[in-house]
Amino acid sequence: MLLPHGLQVLVVESQSSMRAQLRNMLASIGIDSPQFAVSASMAMRRLRAQPFDLILSEYDLGEGQDGQHLLEDLRQHAIIPPDTVFVMITGERNYERVISACELVPNDYILKPLTAESLRVRLLRAFEKRDAFLPVWQLMKLGDPVGALAACREARDRHPQYLVDFMRLQAELHAQIGQIEEAAALYREILAARPIPWASLGLARMLVVREAWVEAEHLLADLVARHPRFIEAHELLARVQEETGRPAEACGTLQRAADLSPYRLPRLRRLGELALQAGELDRAEHSLAEAVRRGSYSEFRDPEDHVRLVQAQLARERPDEALATLADLERNLVRHPKGELCLAVGNALFEGHRNDAEGLRSAMVRALASPERIRELSPGLRRDLLELCYDRKLESEGRQLLADLMRTHGDDRSLASTRAALKARGFENLSAEVEEQVQNEVRTLIGAGAEKARSGDYDGAVAEMMNAARKMPGNPHVLFNAALALLRHIEHRGWNEAFAAQARSLIERTQRMAPANPRLAAITEFRHELMKRYGIRPERAPVTRTRRA
Repeated sequence: MLLPHGLQVLVVESQSSMRAQLRNMLASIGIDSPQFAVSASMAMRRLRAQPFDLILSEYDLGEGQDGQHLLEDLRQHAIIPPDTVFVMITGERNYERVISACELVPNDYILKPLTAESLRVRLLRAFEKRDAFLPVWQLMKLGDPVGALAACREARDRHPQYLVDFMRLQAELHAQIGQIEEAAALYREILAARPIPWASLGLARMLVVREAWVEAEHLLADLVARHPRFIEAHELLARVQEETGRPAEACGTLQRAADLSPYRLPRLRRLGELALQAGELDRAEHSLAEAVRRGSYSEFRDPEDHVRLVQAQLARERPDEALATLADLERNLVRHPKGELCLAVGNALFEGHRNDAEGLRSAMVRALASPERIRELSPGLRRDLLELCYDRKLESEGRQLLADLMRTHGDDRSLASTRAALKARGFENLSAEVEEQVQNEVRTLIGAGAEKARSGDYDGAVAEMMNAARKMPGNPHVLFNAALALLRHIEHRGWNEAFAAQARSLIERTQRMAPANPRLAAITEFRHELMKRYGIRPERAPVTRTRRA
């Protein structure tokens, strides 16, 4: 049997004896120059620096790290492409049961003690499956989900052994282009054949997009009852509970997920934020302190964790601890891109808690000095600053924050949260007034671009709409119309690689903000037809040299 020749291989293994054993095994099957990483963080740095064809990772990496966390970080942050093969090595006899309740799973796994022959056979199997999916992934990489869907349908007939996997990918592609019903139908078809946990989760995600909260909660409650270790199901159930006005229940659900997997930084961060909302201050402080501690070793460290911890400490009337947290932020994260900004925000929260009007105003001036910088903060933290302004009678600063928040986070969910925050403070009319102002700005910007296009000035239309997208980077209507202007330019002036890439990025951002937008499918189909017209296809894959293993 044959293995691809010239594979770039990264082995992630903390034990030196196992690294030596794997080096010898790989050499015996024709893989001569693997690279090694002794921890998940080192692996992350290697993978950011260069592409690899194959990752062999030990499951237990020590010090609270494991190969599953590494895999999730790599896939969720798009650090490795879909065609990178990830194989887990584990001594866990129940590993198959463990990954059956995971949404993201490795391409394959090998139980210890392993032999060179078992390694060779598993790698052959993984690369054979990769090659079956490669045409679809190439179209996805090119930004052609419509073509990828067609390739999926063809591949189902050619590779019936991977039928369910192709159906899953089809469902994900339908969801990507806003075809929520089609995605849900595929998940239901899979579940009709057998109850696969990830298919139930996929269906629940589609129900959440449709805001079918009752059906989604019923499905997720049943899923976590049958698969109590399915962490992603707990997380989605917590979101449903939060969206339906039950933050305390959401905290409990997310806490169970954190208890099952206590080392995931995004989960600790989200649990702390939810606990703050629910008034569960002990839980909030504990989770956020742990997020700060673990963040100091993470590739995904965020100084907002310090700000959230300051909020929890102030809510518990612990100003000395809050000052210590701010000092730690200044000492260790001031060089982070958001470090100085988060320090200014943290100081504003501290001065607001002390009722020091002059100190608060001074800190807010520093925080709001650049609208571009304030946009780097999460919408939730910007909303907290907005509430602070209106609670402390800084209405001018509050209005500035409010208008910018609505310009940059104009999706329905963000707007609803902003409206609710102001309504609770008696500023419902102000919220409606600023929202109408921003909507008028949107109409004016889109209208200017449309008028240019109608007159045949496609360069002018692109300039108008890209300027609008810079002004309102979180408004899905503006982003959609900016993408459309770019595609109209390509339609009338010929293929432009830079414009095509920008249009793709804008469509993807629109999808993330408004996944049920009924126009997503049409604009994606339009881009697909333009690609066909101009002969834009994946580069022909080079012939793979092979050697006998």
